[in-house]
Amino acid sequence: MNSEFMDALTTIEGEKGISKEVIIEAIEAALISGYKRNFNSAQNVRVDVDRDSGSIRVFARKVVVEEVFDARLEISLDEAKQVNSHYEVDDIVEIEVTPKDFGRIAAQTAKQVVTQRVREAERGIIYADFIDREEDIMTGIVQRQDHRFIYVDLGKVEALLPVNEQMPNESYAHNDRIKAYITKVEKTTKGPQILISRTHPGLLKRLFELEVPEIYDGTVEIKSVSREAGDRSKIAVHADNPEVDPVGACVGPKGGRVQTIVNELKGEKIDIVRWSEDPVEYVANALSPSKVVQVNVNEDEKMTQVIVPDYQLSLAIGKRGQNARLAAKLTGWKIDIKSESEARELGLISEEDHKESEATNQSFSNDTED
Repeated sequence: MNSEFMDALTTIEGEKGISKEVIIEAIEAALISGYKRNFNSAQNVRVDVDRDSGSIRVFARKVVVEEVFDARLEISLDEAKQVNSHYEVDDIVEIEVTPKDFGRIAAQTAKQVVTQRVREAERGIIYADFIDREEDIMTGIVQRQDHRFIYVDLGKVEALLPVNEQMPNESYAHNDRIKAYITKVEKTTKGPQILISRTHPGLLKRLFELEVPEIYDGTVEIKSVSREAGDRSKIAVHADNPEVDPVGACVGPKGGRVQTIVNELKGEKIDIVRWSEDPVEYVANALSPSKVVQVNVNEDEKMTQVIVPDYQLSLAIGKRGQNARLAAKLTGWKIDIKSESEARELGLISEEDHKESEATNQSFSNDTED
């Protein structure tokens, strides 16, 4: 090797972002193996590559002993002192043993090692870049698909979107640009493997962080997310400042912010509800858009019994129980929904709530007639 080779390593460092020192150390390690293999040497050796000229020297490393049993690994104290009078027993003596034709072997070995180590280092850099992006959102371009994955180009690496992480209401075509949530970054022998999702609740959370400045700066906090991808989601938000409307901030002017997210998720309906530490209020909010007459809380069993107007029962439960199911996931409380009629028969509703609900029902009836 020569100075031109060292210049080439400097170029690689600049273009690939791989430390020149890392490459040289890899070459030195490989040349040790090459020396032992080509010169049938079992001795301990060290290879030194000059960082400026690229010249290579091989040094045999021997332990200083009183009596030599293996000349390949040991050197007597007397011989060591001939090299340097300061050597003592158990010191390591290095003696240059560079073969005359080692340059040719070194050049071949260096080429192979540089190619291999550059590839490994690039993979390491990509892994380091993406391991910090776990549970984050990235935009990628669909490249191809098979029966197991859709392959999405994220720039430096191709990510895998498994079938079970694909939204049921959308199809993917070549060159489609999509946003996806990074669920896992793994090291493999073929390089980093990036798994992404379009169905993870974290995707919804990150999309709101991108679209709503109040969430990004911490004024509004996302407390919980529940999602049935491609169909409906619920998100609970809270603001410590009573003058800030967290729901309004997420909806945006004329609904623009939430509509952008709905469009990204191909029409998925999103209910934005106000979080509360009071389970009565929180569960009632979570069952939006249905109205709630009364919420009874069983703290021990983490269960709530919710009474809704008769005309709102199907809305509260939702199609195939979806609204109630999402509300339960959002709040962490089990929810048992009963209509007013059933609740009165069971004696679960108070007279005050009954009168208030009747007034609401009458108003609803009048609005319908109008």
